[in-house]
Amino acid sequence: MSEIFCYRYSGERFHQNVVAILPHDPSHLPAIWCFCSSPEFNKAVRAIDQQLNVTNATLVKVPFDLERWQKVAAEKYPDGLPKPYSSDPTQWLFNGHPKDSDAPLQVAVARLLGYRWPRQTGSAFPDCPALGPDGLEPFADADGIVCLPAIHREQPAAHRLRELLAAALGPFDERQLLAQAGAKATRLEDWLQDECFEAHCKLFHARPFVWHLWDGRKDGFHALVNYHKLDHATLQKLTFAYLGDWMRQQDEDARADKPGAAERLGAAQTLQRELERILEGEPPYDLFIRWKPLSQQPCGWQPDLNDGPRINIRPFVRALDMGKKDAGLLRAQPGSIHWNKDRGTEPERPKAEYPWFWSATDPGTDPAGGPAFTGHRWNDVHLTLARKRGVR
Repeated sequence: MSEIFCYRYSGERFHQNVVAILPHDPSHLPAIWCFCSSPEFNKAVRAIDQQLNVTNATLVKVPFDLERWQKVAAEKYPDGLPKPYSSDPTQWLFNGHPKDSDAPLQVAVARLLGYRWPRQTGSAFPDCPALGPDGLEPFADADGIVCLPAIHREQPAAHRLRELLAAALGPFDERQLLAQAGAKATRLEDWLQDECFEAHCKLFHARPFVWHLWDGRKDGFHALVNYHKLDHATLQKLTFAYLGDWMRQQDEDARADKPGAAERLGAAQTLQRELERILEGEPPYDLFIRWKPLSQQPCGWQPDLNDGPRINIRPFVRALDMGKKDAGLLRAQPGSIHWNKDRGTEPERPKAEYPWFWSATDPGTDPAGGPAFTGHRWNDVHLTLARKRGVR
């Protein structure tokens, strides 16, 4: 709101603080674009209206020297305006390839875990068509689970990431790539273990889709997981197949009196118990979605991707802290997520189906609701399996 940003409009619905400028003569579009995307436009608008949110009518009241901006457009865009493009992996137009990306390492990790961007899954936009295969598909992990150490007959994560990067970028300088990402590490092994997840959370605005789960030990169990593939069956596979393999290795090493093996086994057993509790789903390991009625609340780990990572990550954060305070089973806190209460109020809902909206104070576990509807948008609500199954 303090500045006015200019974007190419491609038909989406938009809020009242956004306005689409449509030229009467399409040939004037390059000149209008050059003016609106320049700092001069912002100054011209503010000379007329200093309010925080400028009305849409003001945006076309500014003086516009068509002849001057046509000359600017002719010099800047001799072949017309370029096709829409973004190298930013947080944008829908992004092509999903590490090369020429603003964050090649993060994109490569996401591709290794089987994540694909909208244009890779069939979405198209004006002048920005859907994309076909780009050659990196064979490197994608089938189940979206990539362990940092060699587990479950799979190569270590760093080895697999180097292979993908070589295919995407050709010969590359690992140290330089890490330095460009702002990393302290000089090897992919160290970056994946200590910095990757926190950087991912920052890049994607505390809405991570690559989760780093660990047992709290640097020499322990570490797994990168594609949240979009983490259904009940995949979490079971992580808990008992991948983690189970790691525990068997540590058990054998402990019997052979190898240093640290017993401690690693103990940490892995703790992690497995916590994952089992998430699979079961009793508070505080339960999923709660405030906009769904009691009868549709998930029993155990049955996430709905449409509810978003902020909602679905809660059991992993509220689990026992493995290594980082208030991070639960995650390598780091995913960002500033507050589960207490969101701003605003809800329209009235039936008390029997939405008792938390009838609570004036913190609803806690299995809320009954008060006598009056409040509409408070509580998030830190817990529901026992007995309560949910009883309603079903």
